Amino acid sequence: MRSEDWDAKFGASEFLFTDKPNQTVAAEVAALPPGSALDLAAGQGRNAVWLAQQGWDVTAVDFSPVGLDRARRLAAANDVDVTFVLADVLTWQPQRACYDLVLISYLQLPAGQLRSVLNGAVAALAPGGTLLVIGHDRDNLTRGYGGPQDGDVLYSVDDLLGAVAGLRVEKAGQIDRVVDTELGPFTAIDTLVRAARPIAEDAS
Repeated sequence: MRSEDWDAKFGASEFLFTDKPNQTVAAEVAALPPGSALDLAAGQGRNAVWLAQQGWDVTAVDFSPVGLDRARRLAAANDVDVTFVLADVLTWQPQRACYDLVLISYLQLPAGQLRSVLNGAVAALAPGGTLLVIGHDRDNLTRGYGGPQDGDVLYSVDDLLGAVAGLRVEKAGQIDRVVDTELGPFTAIDTLVRAARPIAEDAS
């Protein structure tokens, strides 16, 4: 989708999803010591603001001006500082070997474009830094609820693992996520990969 399309989606309601952090992101990050964090395709900033509340020094990147405006207001409402960058993650290059956490949350792109973003994310990790990737799994089309209905932008564990070769994989697999709706709870299927850059690796 274009930035204008996301502007329209974000502008249609106060918060497209929720202003609370993604439940899986919060669970996976909770035990990590705060440091510098990069949130790629941050949307309306719910994860970035939560990270800042936990003591992280957060840079949040997104190409939607409307989304980032909501994110700035959310940060102000929660009295936290976040560095917001208006840019397309497909072309924006993060500083190398700089971040203790790089987060990619529900960035649903065709495989080639996603791999390009992942390459930049891996390069941006400081030694010992964690890469956390979560998104709608390909099996969600047939066994899960909601999410994109285009299989070309859905995740698989094998595809993600191929893109993070060289990192130490700490967790990889499908996870179930309960979605509360007016008709009751439904289960969505996500892909989760958490991996760390080895501390002894030469960051150059």
